[in-house]
Amino acid sequence: MTRQGHEQLSEELRRLKGVERPAVSAAIGRAREHGDISENAEYDAAKREAGDDRGARSARSRTASRARKSSTRAVSLPDVVRFGTTVVLEDLDTGDEVTYRIVGEDEADVTRGLLSVTSPVARALIGKRVEDEVQVAVPAGRRQYEVRDIRFDA
Repeated sequence: MTRQGHEQLSEELRRLKGVERPAVSAAIGRAREHGDISENAEYDAAKREAGDDRGARSARSRTASRARKSSTRAVSLPDVVRFGTTVVLEDLDTGDEVTYRIVGEDEADVTRGLLSVTSPVARALIGKRVEDEVQVAVPAGRRQYEVRDIRFDA
């Protein structure tokens, strides 16, 4: 997991524990004040939300506990694509450029340009250098890219 991904995960855990949990507890308390909880829809909804909140905290805690933070400080100008690098690719069929950052599975989000290190594209890119060409099988067929730039983003 990248340092930034770990920081985001830690911040989400702090929010879940410090904001969400107290809000859910307060909602349960308000629902109990309405009397008989056996047929209290507000109480049932608050209890379901408490369960969802507990599940989210538990999942994030498991991820954080097993995560290994990767440090990329030692290499300022990477010569090959590796975990933590940002890669600019040119699609050789269309001429379009795409930019991806190679990150851990738990922080991947292709819509934000964060590509899981275990994805087919990332696996094909690992170890490549600027001007190397790579073919990747994707759901839409085969893509051919050229590596245009490799860098570490802070």
